[in-house]
Amino acid sequence: MGISEAYKDLKNEIPKDVKLICVSKTRQINEIKEAYAAGARDFGENKAQELMEKHDSLEQDIKWHFIGHLQRNKVKYIVGKVHLIHSLDSIRLLQEIEKQYGAKDEIASVLIQVNIGKEDAKTGIAASEIDSLIQACEKCNNIKVKGLMATIPIGNVEDCRMYFNEMKRMFDNLKTFKYKNVSMEFLSLGMSGDFEIALQAGSNMIRLGEKIFGRRDYKKLEG
Repeated sequence: MGISEAYKDLKNEIPKDVKLICVSKTRQINEIKEAYAAGARDFGENKAQELMEKHDSLEQDIKWHFIGHLQRNKVKYIVGKVHLIHSLDSIRLLQEIEKQYGAKDEIASVLIQVNIGKEDAKTGIAASEIDSLIQACEKCNNIKVKGLMATIPIGNVEDCRMYFNEMKRMFDNLKTFKYKNVSMEFLSLGMSGDFEIALQAGSNMIRLGEKIFGRRDYKKLEG
C-alpha cells in the first residue's frame, strides 16, 4: 500500500475529532510530499536540525510538531517554526522556552510529557511533579500548555490499556481546574502499534509513522 492510500484509509478509520500526526522523522522529502498531496498537514519530527531543514524545504501551511526530547540548547532553532511542542518535561526546559520565545515575541504551544511508566530510559515528567510544573507555567508570558503527551512502555494489550486509561484520568482531572496559560485540549497518546487502544481510552491526538510511511530501511539510513 502506498503512502497516499495508507493516509486516506487511516483518516477514514479514525474519528473526525482525532488529530493525526504523520511522524516524518528520517523520512525523505518526496515521502512527505506524497502524504501532503493526500491531505496531510500535521507532521512530527524529533530533531531540531531535521525539522528546520524540512520546514524550509516544504509547503508553508504544514504544521510541524516537535515530538522528541527537546534539548534546551536547541530551543532557539525552532522558535516560530513549530506548531506544537509535545515534550515539555521539566521546569528548566520551560524556562528556556519562555526565554527564547519571549526574545522573539512568539507564543509556544506545548504539551506536558508524562513518564507514565516511570521508565529510566524515557524522558517525561513524573506524574507527581505535574502540579509544580503547571504552577511554573502559570507564571509564563510566552507559553500556552495545551494538554498532555505520553509514550507508554511496550507491553500487552491490557498493560497498554492501563497506562492509556491512567493518562485519560489525569487529563480529565486537570480539565476540572482553571489555570492561567493551561488548558487541557489535547491528549497525545498512541503510535502505530497501539493507537487503536489509545483511541478507545480517549486519546484525541495520535502519532503514526510506519502505519503511514511503511517500515524504515535502517540500512539505507546508516548508509
